[in-house]
Amino acid sequence: MLTLKYITENTDEVIARLAKKHFDGKEPIGKVVELDSKRKKTQAQLDACLSEINQLSRQVGDLYKQGKTEEANTLKTKTAELKEASKDFSASMDAIETEITDILLTIPNMPNPSVPEGVGAADNIVERMGGVIPEMVVDALPHWELAKKYDLIDFELGVKISGAGFPVYKGQGARLQRALINFFLDEAREAGYTEIMPPTVVNAASGYGTGQLPDKEGQMYHCNLDDLYLIPTAEVPVTNIYRDVILTEQELPIKNCAYTQCFRREAGSYGKDVRGLNRLHEFSKIEIVRIDTPEHSYQSLDEMIAHVENLVNKLELPYRILRLCGGDMSFTSAITFDFEVFSSAQKRWLEVSSVSNFESYQANRLKCRYRVDKKTALCHTLNGSALALPRIVAALLENNQTLEGIRIPKALVPYTGFDMIK
Repeated sequence: MLTLKYITENTDEVIARLAKKHFDGKEPIGKVVELDSKRKKTQAQLDACLSEINQLSRQVGDLYKQGKTEEANTLKTKTAELKEASKDFSASMDAIETEITDILLTIPNMPNPSVPEGVGAADNIVERMGGVIPEMVVDALPHWELAKKYDLIDFELGVKISGAGFPVYKGQGARLQRALINFFLDEAREAGYTEIMPPTVVNAASGYGTGQLPDKEGQMYHCNLDDLYLIPTAEVPVTNIYRDVILTEQELPIKNCAYTQCFRREAGSYGKDVRGLNRLHEFSKIEIVRIDTPEHSYQSLDEMIAHVENLVNKLELPYRILRLCGGDMSFTSAITFDFEVFSSAQKRWLEVSSVSNFESYQANRLKCRYRVDKKTALCHTLNGSALALPRIVAALLENNQTLEGIRIPKALVPYTGFDMIK
């Protein structure tokens, strides 16, 4: 969340920058500033009360030593009254701070000044493109038809077992999934990322830490009995490793990667855009996460973008990188770059990665800090998909279909053990 200090010292700037995300911050930011003023006044009253208590306590002791019992008892009674007043001031402070926190949790991150204006996906800026869109065979099939033809993925069986959006991978389809997972993890390790194998369920504190909670869109699966949540991305457990942690400057940047299953309700999704692997409730993804200093975090962001670009190049997929506009960004992000690959049979671009810098927004929720010059400062957190498998698989199947079968990119052959799906 945004820091109270930054809001109170830069109120107009905060409101103006939030407007780029189409968030009207006047009322909540104004309320926070008002409550902070009240908090400071109450704090001053509490401090004055405690100071007087300390002063009177010393006087009481001296009076008893002097044998002035009646005067001592009078001051002792006054001290007791002040202690009751201090409890009231403390309770008021707690209530005010809770109200401030509750409001701050509803305020999104400010977009970086380099984020373009815009309402939605149509206003995103294409930073660059790469790869070659292949010429397709006659009567090219979409991936859901290819999956059926080659017995790679059974969507109907997934419906029987779990429901729509939970496909069953079979044979060479399962081997392709496993090959991609290992390929992405090996590439991350070679790029200096430490592999983590985290839980795929988290507690509410973890959800609040990275900004998935409060879950306004209702996209997380909630295990009511134990008050646990299925993770929508490995970002949540991996970033929460550093919740309530003070790091040294020498430890940064921290670079972690993780493969997990991810779970998203995808409430409200329907139509042709959800066919096949385009939008699932459960899917595999490799995530890269960095914890960094504010001074270095944007260099880290560039390195993460380059890492993802290297992956799609090695998979021989046509791609484009988008700088998201303010209206298309997530609640917690300060800046986001999306990667999309071209699906030749569907003739559309499919998002396969989002690489984001959250600056200090998540770190403030997490209390993730580092020590510098005998003081502590908030870290910056970053993450990105490297990569999400479903739409990568969709594009690989569609773009590489030939009359003989489906060609496997050279970089994956050592992992699959076959160069063609027949």
